[in-house]
Amino acid sequence: MKKIYFIRHGESEGNAGPIRQTAVTSLTEKGRSQAVFVAERCAKLSIDAIISSTMTRAKETAEMIIKRTSKPVEYSDLFIERRRPSEVIGKHKDDPIALKAEKEIRSRFHEQGWRFSDEENFDDLKERALAALRHLAERPEENILVVTHGIFMRVTIACAVFGDKLTGEECDQFIRAFPMENTGITLLSYDEKEKSPWRVWVWNDHAHLG
Repeated sequence: MKKIYFIRHGESEGNAGPIRQTAVTSLTEKGRSQAVFVAERCAKLSIDAIISSTMTRAKETAEMIIKRTSKPVEYSDLFIERRRPSEVIGKHKDDPIALKAEKEIRSRFHEQGWRFSDEENFDDLKERALAALRHLAERPEENILVVTHGIFMRVTIACAVFGDKLTGEECDQFIRAFPMENTGITLLSYDEKEKSPWRVWVWNDHAHLG
């Protein structure tokens, strides 16, 4: 049985500050402390390999874990956060155009094929999440740690539960109903012999944050 440990990155400047984050947004001082705490927990796990999103906040989190575990790492765009519309990226959170875009995207996320402009919509995210799960299932390692992001992780877990039958409505409800903390740990298992090969064992374990 394969085990996949998903970890959300530490608190970023975009999480805590007034500017919507970009691919190069860094961790806050609090986020770096969170990464150190989760790295200590990861040192106690049986990990064969680490995969990290290529976004700066995820890479900085992964670096703390790598330093503590000395495990090999692979950086992959498969596990980056969802791509937001150009109108939003790097803008102030009170920017009226950004607010309009976020509101409309939240209200219409479940609509198949709909998109505000050039962002990843539900169909795009579902396709990428299913590809990420296939990639993890096909890797030879038995214990893999993935450093990723809040929205994309929830879409991926929803795909693990519902498979390719996941609808936009189900995914939207899943994202809203399953919050997660920065550096929270979620554990999935994969057993190809089972009718439902993916199973969720742990959700958002953040005991290391006190």
